[in-house]
Formats: sequence, structure tokens, C-alpha cells
Amino acid sequence: MRNVTIKSSLYLLVAVSAIAWFSLAYISGLDLSKIKDFFGLVPKVVSIDLLVIAIFVKWGWKLKIFRGWLVPFPNLNGTWTGLIFSDWKNPETGEKPAPIPVMLTVNQSFFHISCMMRTSEMESSSYAEGFLIDSDRQLKKIAYSYTSKPRLSLSERSIPHDGTAVFQIIEKPKQKLKGRYWTERLTKGEIVLEYHSKEILEELPESLGEHPVTEYENRH
Repeated sequence: MRNVTIKSSLYLLVAVSAIAWFSLAYISGLDLSKIKDFFGLVPKVVSIDLLVIAIFVKWGWKLKIFRGWLVPFPNLNGTWTGLIFSDWKNPETGEKPAPIPVMLTVNQSFFHISCMMRTSEMESSSYAEGFLIDSDRQLKKIAYSYTSKPRLSLSERSIPHDGTAVFQIIEKPKQKLKGRYWTERLTKGEIVLEYHSKEILEELPESLGEHPVTEYENRH
């Protein structure tokens, strides 16, 4: 991620190295004023640094103690559910659909994030993602471009397409993602999501209800 605070990372790494150096010297009874003893510890200190970095990248970055000064972006891992408010018009009725139940799953690590959005009619996966974080300007967003693939049975009224989504990240008082999207089909709309669970689900919870267009077609 490009938002890693490099200065804080370097300071922390220097501090970890110094602690490791002095601790190893004390345990081994070495005199760091001697060049041989000092540089003799380099391989062990580097090994400790690499171990600390590996632990941080795997698990540590998620801890709240590092948020802000070391890790500027929030942990969005898990499942988010909510509604899409689209300006798309049903070609059969000429009307906009009711709000569409939607689920967003986020798989995030320290260096990577991927987003998968699902409704009962389509599945879209991100291929370019990034955080827009600037505390001075009160900006806290995530943006990504995606490819959307509707169900094959819907090819007559819904074709595969690309689009972009931008979400404002809200953490207080309740975790939410509020944003907008637009597509190469010249459709656009708003999306409102709330945090559902840490588990990454693979299909929409039944409690979200059916897609309004599918529901309309089933009635007719």
C-alpha cells in the first residue's frame, strides 16, 4: 500500500534493531564498543528485524495501537451488507428498481485489498484498488474499479461491464461504507453498507431479501 507512513516505520525499525542489539550483547556478554562484537551481531539483528516485520505484516497491522501513526488505513476485512440505489431503468417497465440488496466482501492484508460485490443477479470483482487517506483534509475513502458479470440467464437485459466505486469509510459511531458508483453502461447510483461480520460470506444472507427486478419478473 502506498499509504504506509515511511518515517514512522523507519523509526520503529531502528528502535527494534537497537533493542535487539543491546539485548543480544547483554545476553552474550559482548562489548559493543569493540568492532568485532558489534558487527558480529548483524546477522542475528537482521533475523530479528525480519521476524518482527513478518509478524507485523501478517497480524500486527490490524491492532488499533498502530492506527494513524503507523498504519493510516482501517481494517475493512469481512462482509458488508446494504442496498444499491441505482438509476438503471428496467427496459420492460421504464422504471427504476427499488433499492437492491447487496453484499460486499473485503479480503485485506497489509499490502493488498480485494473487493467482491454480489447481488442475487450479478457478481463484480475489483481489479484496481486504493485508499484515499488524508487526515488533514478529513478524507477517508476507498476506491476501486471492477468487472461485473451478471448471471448468464440475464444476458438479454444485463451484459458484463466495468465500473468504478468510491466509498466514504465511516467508523464512528457505527461502521459504514457510503458511496457511489458509475459504469460504462452509463448507469450510476449510490451504495450504503453496514458491517455484517468478520467472516467472508460466499452468498447473500437470506435476510437481505430478493432482488426487486427478479421479484417483479417472478410475479409476472
